[in-house]
Amino acid sequence: MKVIMLMFDSLNRHMLPPYGPSWLHAPNFERLARRTVIFDNSYVCSMPCMPARRDLHTGRPNFLHRSWGPIEPFDDSVPRILREHGVSSHLITDHYHYFEAGGATYHTNYSTWQFFRGQEGDPFIGQIAPPVVPESLNPKSAWHNQDWVNRSFMAREEEQPQSQTFNAGIEFLKRNHDQDKWFLHMETFDPHEPFFTQRKYKDLYAEHYESYKGPHFDWPKYRKVEETPEQVEHLKHEYAALVSMCDAKLGDLLDTMDALDLWKDTMLVVWTDHGFLLGEHDSWAKCWRPFYEEVAHTPFFIWDPRSKKAGERRSALVQPSIDLGPTLLDFFDIPLPPDMLGKPLGKAVADDTPVREAAIFGMHGAQVNVTDGRYVYMRSTQGEKNEPLNNYTLMPTHMRDPFGVNELKGDRIGLAEPFSFTKGCRTMKIPSGGWIRQSSPTLLFDVKADPKQERPLNDPAVEKRMIAHMVRLMKECDAPPEQYERLGLPRPG
Repeated sequence: MKVIMLMFDSLNRHMLPPYGPSWLHAPNFERLARRTVIFDNSYVCSMPCMPARRDLHTGRPNFLHRSWGPIEPFDDSVPRILREHGVSSHLITDHYHYFEAGGATYHTNYSTWQFFRGQEGDPFIGQIAPPVVPESLNPKSAWHNQDWVNRSFMAREEEQPQSQTFNAGIEFLKRNHDQDKWFLHMETFDPHEPFFTQRKYKDLYAEHYESYKGPHFDWPKYRKVEETPEQVEHLKHEYAALVSMCDAKLGDLLDTMDALDLWKDTMLVVWTDHGFLLGEHDSWAKCWRPFYEEVAHTPFFIWDPRSKKAGERRSALVQPSIDLGPTLLDFFDIPLPPDMLGKPLGKAVADDTPVREAAIFGMHGAQVNVTDGRYVYMRSTQGEKNEPLNNYTLMPTHMRDPFGVNELKGDRIGLAEPFSFTKGCRTMKIPSGGWIRQSSPTLLFDVKADPKQERPLNDPAVEKRMIAHMVRLMKECDAPPEQYERLGLPRPG
């Protein structure tokens, strides 16, 4: 038995033909939908990048206890568990956050790994002279300058990190297709911003590109939309062109599975960590705004050779980031660690067996959200200050750097008592700060009747029910007591 897990970053459900518009050119995602089970109620858990990947490794939510950071010493890492049970795990990625300080312990849990460089502002190509960047980019931004330097070394499609990632994955399959007991994790940063791709994919939308006369614009800032309607439409097409490249590479993978007859004994999982706002709610990007459906409600596809179900849709409420770890262990008949809260999805794939009554999701220090598949409840902090709030960790690391000396000094720093999942370890207790905060009131939506979340509800009975779900799930996660205080929620008991 074997597993291929293909992970995209920032792949929008509402932009894919199996879920949304017909104008976006993605025939291989439609082909994928015919070969797999499609989940219609798939939601994020911890946001954004590395928090979601810690969810994947541990099968439990990250965001209630800490923000961005590495795998902890007490964490149950699914790739490591597979390796310890004789299942080879191989990571192929161009997602450069794995190789910054805040992600540096993830890849080492795999049996083997490969990394292809150059996405976004990855400090890859060394060039002292500053590049001449378009006026729409910030020439004072080291990030934008580095990205522009990196792009100059990717004139051909095969030089882009996504192409290298997929090519390496296909080589792995050709080399190992006749072997048993392996897990291949293929992961590309695309279609994450900046939406850089080749002309051939833009030509799929030739009518738009021939008529657009505005400035270069493929990298929106995390803020309100200030651009013209023409620029907004252009950015959507830049995103669409990059999704079309993702689709072409997906087609190469499906072709390889066909040629090697892998469908008979190989699970295929295709998913993403989250979506992206492309002007919806008058906003760009993610994290600084509430986690609207465009970000939180994600595409998710599974082929399971045990049930062999294909071309069918499922309504079960799932969270891939915490459910896939247990699903992989179950597939290889490995017992689940007791600290995992995610659920194996084999039965949901087979016959839509319900997985959970409600799902909790969010980002450390932001709103805590819960959905039952119909309603989404976004609970904000109830005080003027977003306090109390702490990071509980033995690996005090932000995205790119360790916690600063000033963050680790003072009487407020201490050791916390063990949580239920820390295996007797006491963690550091560090006041949180410095990460993006959402500024929004508490919101309630009926996403079945109002999928664009344009009409917040005032329904005390529904809110009370959603609060009960939230408190129950926070208790299940052994959330720190100050999370209840910050959100103005009753503590269990």
